[in-house]
Order: sequence, then C-alpha cells, then structure tokens
Amino acid sequence: MCAVTRVLALLLWAPWQALLGAPLAELSGDPRFHLFLSNNLEFTRKIKRDVAALQHLVCDTFQLCKEEELLLLRQDLSIAQAPMERCHGRGFQAEACFSQIREGLRTYQSSLDAVLELLPGHAALVESLQLDAANLSSNIQHQMEDLGLATVTYPMEARGPLPAFPSHFHHQVGSFFILADFQRFLETAYRALRHLAHL
Repeated sequence: MCAVTRVLALLLWAPWQALLGAPLAELSGDPRFHLFLSNNLEFTRKIKRDVAALQHLVCDTFQLCKEEELLLLRQDLSIAQAPMERCHGRGFQAEACFSQIREGLRTYQSSLDAVLELLPGHAALVESLQLDAANLSSNIQHQMEDLGLATVTYPMEARGPLPAFPSHFHHQVGSFFILADFQRFLETAYRALRHLAHL
C-alpha cells in the first residue's frame, strides 16, 4: 500500500473510530438502547413537523420566508442558539451529544414563548410543541440514567426574560430565527440519533 493510500485510509478511518467510543460500543447490541433511539427518532420527527408548520405560518402570515434576506436584522436581536458541537463532525461524543440535545430542547422550549406571543391564535400548536420539547428532554435524561450513561451539564447562558424586541417587526423576525434555529438544531439531533441507531 503506497504512502498516499495509507494516509487516505487513516483519514477516512479515524473520524469514524472517534464515534465508536465506550460505553456506547457496549450498548450497540442492547435492545433497550435501540428502543430508546427508535422512540427518540420518532419523537424528533414529530417535533420537526410541528416546527415546520409554525415556520409556514410565519411565512404565510408575515411574508418572512427567506433567512438570507433577514441576516442583517439578526445582528440586532439577542436570540440564544443551543450549541451542538458534540453532535457532529470530529467533536462527536455520544453522551455529551445527548446532554447537548437535552439542554438545547430546554433552551428552545423557553424561546418559543416569543412565538407564542406573536401567534396567539395558534397557541395550541406552540404550547404542544413546548410540551413535546420538555417531554423529549426529560425522556433523554431518564433514558441516559437508565442506561448508566454519564450526564453532562453544560453551562447555559443566563436566559432571563425574552429579548426586548424594539418593534413588532423585530418580534416577527426574532420568532422567524427562533424557529429556523430550532429546526437546524433538530436536524442535527436527528442525524446524531440516526447515526447511533446504525452503529
């Protein structure tokens, strides 16, 4: 095997080996672990559908549909984004990823209050989404404990009250970005869970 081929093989092999760290390798054959992943994948899909429904409502109601057109306004808004660096790429660490998903769900559950204020006519959908986010976070916490996985708590930025939007339009844009960020967060969480389900 030539030197270039060996280097390429090592580069392709190393990131995947990082994903297979203990104790998850020991759990890969555990039916409880696979049930945990299957249930959470389904729950994540449901939450993604509900977030997409709210995104369509914001688009249809306020004509806020394209993120690239609103990026300059985002700089003026204080919108928390949940970190997910432990859930993808070389930084992937399964137990830490579960903890980041759990904490991120709590962040977005709180941030959805801004969407609730903006769309009072759709309170049932927003409140159902908040409840689902809380339930999924709680489910991950309990499953991690049941499986003996270490729980990692990342320091969260002080959330305090919702951002004080300077105008109703800024409130609309802020809600648009909360939903867009939440959808990206859920996409990353879903990919991480799906990857683990196929180990």
